[in-house]
Amino acid sequence: MDLAYIPSPSTGVLNLGPVPLRGYAFCIIIGVFVAVWYGNKRWIARGGKAGTVADIAVWAVPFGLVGGRLYHVITDYQLYFSEGENWVDAFKIWEGGLGIWGAIALGAVGAWIGCRRRGIPLPAYADAIAPGIALAQAIGRWGNWFNQELYGKPTTLPWGLEISAGANREEGIYHPTFLYESLWCIGVALLVIWADRRFKMGHGRAFALYVAAYCTGRAWIEYMRVDEAHHVLGLRLNVWTAIVVFVLAVAYIVISSRVRPGREEIVEPDRDKPVVGKGATDEDATDEDGGASEAEASVEEPEDAPGTLAEESTDEPAGNGAGKG
Repeated sequence: MDLAYIPSPSTGVLNLGPVPLRGYAFCIIIGVFVAVWYGNKRWIARGGKAGTVADIAVWAVPFGLVGGRLYHVITDYQLYFSEGENWVDAFKIWEGGLGIWGAIALGAVGAWIGCRRRGIPLPAYADAIAPGIALAQAIGRWGNWFNQELYGKPTTLPWGLEISAGANREEGIYHPTFLYESLWCIGVALLVIWADRRFKMGHGRAFALYVAAYCTGRAWIEYMRVDEAHHVLGLRLNVWTAIVVFVLAVAYIVISSRVRPGREEIVEPDRDKPVVGKGATDEDATDEDGGASEAEASVEEPEDAPGTLAEESTDEPAGNGAGKG
């Protein structure tokens, strides 16, 4: 008899009248909120404007959700398109099933679109939101706890996870791989924050560090899981993905640090600031340089200039040009 373990919820859905609140979806929403909130703080600290991260997230988040779901459905197609399965379930994202690799890849496409619309370099934006993404993953993994899914091998450890009998699962005590990954992602976020402050990482290197660090943990956590997965040369597909992505991330850090050392000085152009001499109005020029109006006033003709000249002309002899038309 196990004296200690982590209990699983009896249900992943809380019904408020006719409205179902699903724990998995709730964790994803909270994670997105935390990523945008903390990313905004980091973006402002880098010299960007408040609200920019949220504006770009409007593009990145939907793309990321679609990419995450596509990766899951493609790599686990047997769950939806094999005999006896209902392909419509592939669209039921609230029941779980998001692949982080697809979410990051397609989410980056959405972020690129948002950054391009605002004239912002994507690497700088990625550096700002990298720790927030890791924290979002840490929160989102608790959605697996609500759904009693993606657990590890059987264990007798006191922090084992209790899993009840259900579809495609057996009752027992298993490794809480969701918890391992959640804690690992928190560690990744702290690592990126520390390294960014210590080394002033720029041009996408903070984001690449997040990717490399996450892949390191995901490889050994993935190895512990017992859910159905495709294998290549004896390793789960996601383990190979983690290895390949890790190598690419490390290579980017090395090459980028040599080609583009340092950090971006300007991460967001000030579109509200007028450029004098290029379509700017006189009022804009005055706002940019407080002495501009005074300088212009000094060369302008006084309002009584014509009268002054007329008075001076009366002192001269008649016929010296007066009345010339």
